[in-house]
Amino acid sequence: MPLVLVSTTTADRDEAERIASDLVTSGLAACVQVAGPVRSFYRWQGERRQDEEWVCLVKTTLELYGAVEAAIRRLHRYELPEVVAVPAEGSEPYAAWVAAATTAGDG
Repeated sequence: MPLVLVSTTTADRDEAERIASDLVTSGLAACVQVAGPVRSFYRWQGERRQDEEWVCLVKTTLELYGAVEAAIRRLHRYELPEVVAVPAEGSEPYAAWVAAATTAGDG
């Protein structure tokens, strides 16, 4: 089953941990790593900005990406949260674990 690594950023650790916990508890992610703080430099509504943020790295399957994106958008306080998915290669045993640990493995 194809793997994806989904990233999002949050304004604080509590929000990142809440999103991570929800994704794993609901079976949408096998694992979510929370790292931070990081310093983000970006443009928003015509202004150059920089803020401290926390990063969530979500390990899931391609099949579940749409549900993961919807959950992040629902749980996130940002008007336009980052939700970026990158196809990932992994060892066969790891990919099997991700599939088994998510609702994609329930089939």
